[in-house]
Amino acid sequence: MSDATPPADAPPLAGVRVLDLTRLLPGPVCTMHLADLGADVVKVEDTGAGDYARALGAKPGATSAFFRMVNRNKRSVALNLKKVDGSDAFAALLRRADVLVESFRPGVLDALGFGYEHVRRDRPSIVYASITGYGKTGPRAMAAGHDINYLGYAGVLDQTGTRGGPPALSNLQIADLLGGAMTAATAILAALVGARATGRGRHVDVSMADGSLAHNIFALHALEQTGRTAPRGEDLLTGGVPCYGVYPTKDGRWLAVGALEEKFWREVCSTIDRPDLVTSALATGAEGARVRAELDAVFGASTLAEWVERFAGVDACVTPVLTLREALADEQFAARGMVVRSADGSRSYAPPWKLSGHDFRVEREAPAQGQHTYELLREAGYSPSSIRELIRYGFAAGPVPADER
Repeated sequence: MSDATPPADAPPLAGVRVLDLTRLLPGPVCTMHLADLGADVVKVEDTGAGDYARALGAKPGATSAFFRMVNRNKRSVALNLKKVDGSDAFAALLRRADVLVESFRPGVLDALGFGYEHVRRDRPSIVYASITGYGKTGPRAMAAGHDINYLGYAGVLDQTGTRGGPPALSNLQIADLLGGAMTAATAILAALVGARATGRGRHVDVSMADGSLAHNIFALHALEQTGRTAPRGEDLLTGGVPCYGVYPTKDGRWLAVGALEEKFWREVCSTIDRPDLVTSALATGAEGARVRAELDAVFGASTLAEWVERFAGVDACVTPVLTLREALADEQFAARGMVVRSADGSRSYAPPWKLSGHDFRVEREAPAQGQHTYELLREAGYSPSSIRELIRYGFAAGPVPADER
């Protein structure tokens, strides 16, 4: 980190340099958050395919919307770390870095000479973050996995779904994003504060399975309180009681009812003209099933739009289940500026926070592979002729400015 005091209007992470060796989702989302907070994030890609998220669902030669969404505000350098010259170039970038984020299986970067112990000898203040499925230690450290596997091991899938049905799969990658991206970002920021105060960096070892388990709080609460977890779909927050669940409407849509508190449930019963249900908010067993069936019938008698209108202004925690298209146009998200458009008109999400004195901006669109190789190596002290040689022989990749060819 730069010793110079940043200007008062600088973003929070101004002066922080991050080397991002991650691909696909968890790591890139983590480093995007750091970039959005002002860090100089350098996406380090190989000289071959690079981050294979670039081609995910895209037409040949195009960059996927997925890649563009999670790699804004970054620069890209393409290096062949398996060759000495490419490895030396990466080492030169490391000498100016505050954070390294990687998501390879344990041992990969050690074999390339860039494991934590090696790096910290030359850069003791480095915050070195490793995002893996199961962590750097333990019997499953080398096992492959995806979001579904981490959630399965963490007891989250077992609790997710409807009564009597199979575990439900979410299109929100809980382990990848909560267990991986957000957990890593939190720990990296903490380690950066420590490094700034002491000059000593840390190895941040993040397991997506650990992150999922550590946030599986309500199920653990049930286990500690009663000695067991409720069957899937029968817990307080998974449809086990009438006052908290989803109900179908006449037009095949859904209404979310979250009236856990007595005052909210009374408002619900009053609004649907069923005062007889006031005492049944937390009913379970046969009585709970009867009340839920009656609510199915009540809510099923009108369309979603009719219910939204009827509950407008009613403080009862009853809301529509929107499609993503509807959510993107929702007035609350619009007021919060949660949807941003790129130069080509494509949409992505703004950061999920607002910081006083810092206005989020897309300073850079997601980079082309190796787009900034030349400028980054110049910053690292390479001469124009040396960079041209690296590119010529395939140790690096990227465009050379016209006036330097």
